[in-house]
Amino acid sequence: MQVTKSSGLTEAFNAEKLRRSLRRSGADEAIIEQILEDLEGQWYEGISTKSIFKRAFKMLKRRHRPAAARYTLKQAMFDFGPSGFPFEDFFAEVLKSLGYQVQVRQLLPGVCVQHEMDVIAENADTLIWVECKYHPMAGSVSNIKIPLYIHSRFRDLEQYWEKNQAGKKSQKIEGWIVTNTRFSDDAMDYGRCAGMHLVGWNYPAKGSLREMVDEAKLHPVTCLTLLTRQEKNRLLEHNIILSKALSKPGRWSDFLHLSNERRDKVMREASTLCQM
Repeated sequence: MQVTKSSGLTEAFNAEKLRRSLRRSGADEAIIEQILEDLEGQWYEGISTKSIFKRAFKMLKRRHRPAAARYTLKQAMFDFGPSGFPFEDFFAEVLKSLGYQVQVRQLLPGVCVQHEMDVIAENADTLIWVECKYHPMAGSVSNIKIPLYIHSRFRDLEQYWEKNQAGKKSQKIEGWIVTNTRFSDDAMDYGRCAGMHLVGWNYPAKGSLREMVDEAKLHPVTCLTLLTRQEKNRLLEHNIILSKALSKPGRWSDFLHLSNERRDKVMREASTLCQM
C-alpha cells in the first residue's frame, strides 16, 4: 500500500515506522498492537500520513492521554503560531537543559552591520549563535537560500568577534540553523561544507531536533490534549511555553479561567507527561 507524505510524494506504508513513533510516545506494546489492529481496516491506497497520524492519535488518546500528548510532539511544533517566537523560546529551553546560559532575540554587532540573533547559548567552552527557521506547515523545506544567507551573517559576526574578543575569551564559536521541518539536500551539503551546524526534525542522524527534545524531556504546552487551540495560544501569548509550568498551580490557570476540576485534570496530564 502506498501512502502520501506531507511533501506530496508517495512511499510504501511501513508499519514498523508507525510502531516506532507510538513506542517513542511511551505507549506499551499491547496498546501499540491494538492500535495497529484497529487501524488495519481503515487503510486505503494513497492515504495521507497526516490521516494516519490523526487516526492513531485519536485511538491513543482514548487509551493513554499522556502518551498521546508525546505522540503529537511534531504536530505541536506547527501549533506555535505564525510569529515563530515560541519556537525560538522553546529551543532556548532545550539548550538551557543541556547546561548552556541562553538569551533570545539579541542584537549583536558585526563588522558591517548589527544582526538580531534568535538564540545565543554559551558555556565555558562554546558560544553558539542560533538562527531558527520555523514553519507552520508540514512539508515545508528550508532550501539552499537559508544557509547561504545566514552563513554571511555568521561570518560578519565572527569577524567582529575575532577582532574585538581575541585573547579575552577562549570559547569555540558555532553557527547553528534550526528548523522544525527539514532541509533540502543542497542546503545540508552547503551547511556541512561551510562548517555550520544544521538541525532539523530528523537531521542529523545523531542530534536531531526530535532527539534533542526527547533527551531534554521537555514538552511544549501545545502537546497537551486537554486544552483547546485558543487556550494554548493564550498561554503562548503570556510566554508560557513548557508543559511543566502547568504541572502545579500558578498564574497560567488565571489566564485560562478554568474550573477547579478542569484545572486539576490539566495539571495531572502535564505532571504525568513530564515524568515520561
